[in-house]
Amino acid sequence: MTTLHQEHPSHTHVHGPGCGHTEVPHGDHVDYAHNGHLHREHSGHWDECEPGGHTAHEDHGHQHGEACGHESVLHGDHVDYLHDGHRHAAHDGHWDDH
Repeated sequence: MTTLHQEHPSHTHVHGPGCGHTEVPHGDHVDYAHNGHLHREHSGHWDECEPGGHTAHEDHGHQHGEACGHESVLHGDHVDYLHDGHRHAAHDGHWDDH
């Protein structure tokens, strides 16, 4: 899965530990959930960190929800759940890796 490079040009807030936004581990970096978007620092600016394709999480038997024990993160028009270093989102009867 590729990640689109979409700069967030008007982002003046500096994310980091203790900034008040949820930290989301994502591969080799950390994203920060902010106003329904996921931001990452990249080459001196902040990017929207969004997947560039659809990746189903195969064999995911766990059902996420309010009391599932995993942290939830608002992401656009849906909620992702942080689970085993991934963000899972419900999609057409299965879970996607975001």
